[in-house]
Amino acid sequence: MRLIKIVIITLLLLFLPYLVLTLFLKENENHLFFEYGENTYVKVKREQKNIIEEVLLEEYVVGVLSGEMPISFEEEALKAQAVAARTYVLKKMEAKKEYDVVDTVSNQVFLNEEERKEKWKDKFEERNNKIKKVVNDTKGEYLSYQDKVIEAFFFSTSVGVTENSGEVFSKQLPYLVSVESKWDEKVSPVYQVEYNFELKEFYQQLDLPYQEQLNVKILNTTSTGRVKQLSINGKEFDAGTVFSKLKLKSTFFTIDQVGSMVHIVTKGYGHGVGMSQYGANGMAKEGYRYDQILKHYYQGTIIKNLKK
Repeated sequence: MRLIKIVIITLLLLFLPYLVLTLFLKENENHLFFEYGENTYVKVKREQKNIIEEVLLEEYVVGVLSGEMPISFEEEALKAQAVAARTYVLKKMEAKKEYDVVDTVSNQVFLNEEERKEKWKDKFEERNNKIKKVVNDTKGEYLSYQDKVIEAFFFSTSVGVTENSGEVFSKQLPYLVSVESKWDEKVSPVYQVEYNFELKEFYQQLDLPYQEQLNVKILNTTSTGRVKQLSINGKEFDAGTVFSKLKLKSTFFTIDQVGSMVHIVTKGYGHGVGMSQYGANGMAKEGYRYDQILKHYYQGTIIKNLKK
């Protein structure tokens, strides 16, 4: 009996640390992986220089806001973008890779102070102060869904509605669903764009043999009408390939032959998932606050603060 007690006590001593650690991790698995502080850094890969810079988190948000949204936008739209940008990079930081983000549209465009001075010249101080105030007013704020940092995708201009993430990307996320964005048509200069290509040029861009008659068939679209697959003269294309090779604004397009020319009309600008930037500005113009804008485009999310 005494031997059994000794064995039980020994086993408890061996496994107790494991049980405590497991329960601790379980309790905290939805929390951010780092403690936020004034010295939290983002590792930014500067693609042109091919170097990695460490930038303070809030200064990084200042740099992204300067590169991703027009300075003329309403303050509430800029605040919404600041929270989205902060959320986006926090999600990237969870991967704990060599660098967190690149400084281009592949992730988020980032401009450091020197680049902002070059961009804004004699208006630097005024515009820089405006951006810094917006970032400071939202300091530490990020978007959460079920206690997890979200994938805060954003883009320029919608087609009147946003897209379901699963119809554009590989995964459907519950907070990235199609919502109305009626404001874009009123405020975006790229809501609808027209392109004209000579027939020969059109075929060359798509690596197709020349034919007098152009035959385009839409094979598959998203629920909002964005093209996913199409055939051109019998050859099937992913819409993203056509979008990329012809340098179009979006995959919401029509293609028609007009004599020896090809006429293309696009609606919207960007992938269409998450927050529309021009839609956000339209909402701000109508008096919506930044938290209302964010909760509209990121359904079911809540705004949290890293300091709380």
